Amino acid sequence: MDSLTTGDSEKLADALSGDLITAADPRYDEARKVWNGDIDRRPLLIARCADVADVTAVVTFASERGLPIAVRGGGHSVAGQGVCDGGVVIDLSRMRAVEIDPERRLAHVQGGALWQDVDRASQVHGLATTGGIVSETGVGGLALGGGIGHLMRRCGLTVDNLVEADLVTADGNCLRVDATTDPELLWGLRGGGGNFGTVVRFGFRLHEIGPTVLAGMVIHPLDVATEFLTVYRDLIADAPDELGTILNLRLCPPLETVPERLHGSPVVALNVCWSGDLEEGLAFLRPLREFGSPLLDTVGPMPYVELQQTVDTTSPPGKHYYWRSVDFGELSDQVIATVVEHASRITSPLAAVPIYHLGGAVGRVPATDTAFGSRHAGHNINMFGAWEPGQDDRERHVQWVRDFSDAMAPYAVGQYVNFLNDEGGDGVRAAYGERWRRLVALKRRVDPQNLFRYNFNIDPGRPGEGDA
Repeated sequence: MDSLTTGDSEKLADALSGDLITAADPRYDEARKVWNGDIDRRPLLIARCADVADVTAVVTFASERGLPIAVRGGGHSVAGQGVCDGGVVIDLSRMRAVEIDPERRLAHVQGGALWQDVDRASQVHGLATTGGIVSETGVGGLALGGGIGHLMRRCGLTVDNLVEADLVTADGNCLRVDATTDPELLWGLRGGGGNFGTVVRFGFRLHEIGPTVLAGMVIHPLDVATEFLTVYRDLIADAPDELGTILNLRLCPPLETVPERLHGSPVVALNVCWSGDLEEGLAFLRPLREFGSPLLDTVGPMPYVELQQTVDTTSPPGKHYYWRSVDFGELSDQVIATVVEHASRITSPLAAVPIYHLGGAVGRVPATDTAFGSRHAGHNINMFGAWEPGQDDRERHVQWVRDFSDAMAPYAVGQYVNFLNDEGGDGVRAAYGERWRRLVALKRRVDPQNLFRYNFNIDPGRPGEGDA
């Protein structure tokens, strides 16, 4: 179906407490935008839901008419999964409430919340859970695919802290999902993405973190990246869980904390978060901070909430983005050489090459406990291509990403689902690996018609396919 009658739209609008936006609405073009300006899709309807009843009404409406559904939280997916062509968008941006239970150390988070909402509310109580490193990232998309962030080595991935969820499924029912009510569905939500419905409330386990951590950046010129990465590799070999680090090779962005003279210069930057005793952190990091002559060293005590907003301006909405990623083991000499070589060919001041240090609590979770893969990986690298709207050389930036990805393929031990882009069904299946059959069986149970398919889709497939 690619059209609706006026009566259909009016019927749905009357049933909602929130807003319904059609193509005739002057707000339509703005409402269909997502973070990645490279995405240009035209849904039939955009429902800005105000409550759970709105979500169930929209799901039922779409199901009865065979319309695909895209669920938008923060709209931060590079693949543009928060908007669809010829279907219905469930926009959760009006559902951002966060309630903290400090006694039970739980955060109850509505499905449209951003990570800044969770961080602010939880840090009032000196609590936190692993969230995205960009504060404007939506909770839902990041949490359902895995959730890597500054605290993951100490607290686990976001999915490891997901203990319950309220889920509106394809039949229009709202289910409370936890380890008692439906442990298999909870397993699927922990890494299986938005395949199983619309989560209208998350329940996350919280940890004692902050409100002050040891954080900041150490920046060196790119021409010493090989030596710096070697020193870094040796340091993190024995790193305690309290240390979270993200390397980034790029043209230095115009951050407020960075002197203007460095803006645009090729650099290797290390972003640090030490969530334990500050003096112990300073002592552990000393060998790395004493390497060479850094262009900038801002490491020091910092509010955790501030750390979570540090890089917000480096990936602004509306720019055009394309990326790939690879999970790999060690920062071997060969990997370092490959990374430095391709980072040196970076095509845009907006592009970046973040490398996330995994391990710690991430690697101690048994592989069968969640739908998330690559528990044994040591690192994830994200080849992050980006360019300004209106540029006519898209292919140059895309090709840099693809060439980089191809060069890293020999070292790959997996892929992070949330960092997939346009790899298609084969890429999704490969990312889930041995979990695929179990996920297909679960998808077939809760969404056999694949109503929720604007995601890294687990197609219920033909009878017999995917059965254990």
